[in-house]
Amino acid sequence: MITAEEGARSAGPELLSPAGTLRSLRYALAYGADAVYAGIPRYSLRVRNNEFGNLAALAEGIAAVHAAGKRFYLAANLMPHGAKLETFVADLEPVVALDPDALIMSDPGLIMLVRERWPELPVHLSVQANTTNAAAVRFWQQQGIRRIILSRELSLDEIAAIRSACPDIELEVFVHGALCIAYSGRCLLSGYLNHRDANQGSCTNACRWSYRVGRPGQPSDTGQQAGVFDGAAGAHSAELESAPMPALSNGLAPAAVQQPGPKPKPRQEQGRHPEADQLWWLEESERPGEYMALFEDEHGSYVMNSRDLCAVEHVARLSAIGIDSLKIEGRTKSHYYSARTTSVYRRAIDDAVTGRPFDPALLEELQGLANRGYTEGFLRRHAPAALQNYDNGSSFSAQRQFVGEVVRVDPEAGTAEIRVRNRFAPGDEIEWITPSGTERVRLTRVMTTDGQYLDRAPGDGWTVRLDLPGRPVSEVALLARVL
Repeated sequence: MITAEEGARSAGPELLSPAGTLRSLRYALAYGADAVYAGIPRYSLRVRNNEFGNLAALAEGIAAVHAAGKRFYLAANLMPHGAKLETFVADLEPVVALDPDALIMSDPGLIMLVRERWPELPVHLSVQANTTNAAAVRFWQQQGIRRIILSRELSLDEIAAIRSACPDIELEVFVHGALCIAYSGRCLLSGYLNHRDANQGSCTNACRWSYRVGRPGQPSDTGQQAGVFDGAAGAHSAELESAPMPALSNGLAPAAVQQPGPKPKPRQEQGRHPEADQLWWLEESERPGEYMALFEDEHGSYVMNSRDLCAVEHVARLSAIGIDSLKIEGRTKSHYYSARTTSVYRRAIDDAVTGRPFDPALLEELQGLANRGYTEGFLRRHAPAALQNYDNGSSFSAQRQFVGEVVRVDPEAGTAEIRVRNRFAPGDEIEWITPSGTERVRLTRVMTTDGQYLDRAPGDGWTVRLDLPGRPVSEVALLARVL
């Protein structure tokens, strides 16, 4: 529900889109982003090599954004160990010289170094800092922070309360993309399994692997505790406390279960399943025989992968609250993802600002993107949907498939050349996606670039020619096959 005070606000928030590559950056700008964010691999939480590790590419990206009259934010939001402190300021010298509009940061030490060396450079506090209350916002404001990216664990009402208590600082909220199973990214699972630390930028997304869940069975003949999986019977036995704990491949017992303690006593809370207080094992599909303990306390226990955040239905409320920026997660996603999410949230913001009601077609478009199922996250505490996705361990797209992108338009011939990304054929229903909207058509013919008819566009690596739809098409148009 939007309060009268919230409804009095008219200016819409900034739409901030991911730019993991120069191509994604250009598509985000074309499809309506007000700002984009990227990161250099060494100091951001997406350490994988990308184009912006190259200073020339970063300069090209920042220049393109500024030429379009938009803003470019650079992520330097990892929590470094001491070795990276020695190179941080020197490495950032040529980057800051390119004039990014702000740095996105989380580590107090690195923030201090930036404030000392570049006191006029705006700093945005990363969601990684887990800012969940107005006092924390005021603290960071006193340190010279320009914008706070609020924790994903906040509800709409809590966000509104922070805005009311802190009216003179910029606030940013995530509205779409992947959610961590830990507290806003503070996860140890990747480092624990693969020795690649999420807070150093090298997360392996271990929460999204395939796991089996089971209760402890009897000790095996090797002396290790065996797991009983897939719902098979297996009672918690006295041997659990006395048997050696199962070892990982490095020979170390999982830290969480080295001292299991006594068997938890069943609680008598109404509606609580008695097996919730049992000790369970997790076994990852590529690590058979390596068991991790899973148990629940009063705070819960969430180890499986989360559904993806989708808050498009709440854009009007967030706009009315007065949030300065709405952010889409996805720097490792494709330019197709960047274009489609940007387009949808651009229209949602414009509708909110002009007072138009929410258009359910926007949600339908997002459903067509590869996703793990959507959730509102914590924005509405009473939302009925489950927050964990146990049924699908990998991404899926149930409605649309990215099949091509326009490389050249010939208005006189009424055709466009398409770089094929996935197979399609005459008779398929195709969506032409442009910055001004989408148009769905049934393909009647597919041609080679010299006009020969084809029975299909075979797949990636081909360039074909298609008839233009009625809607004007530019060279940033994309094609999706309706499944």
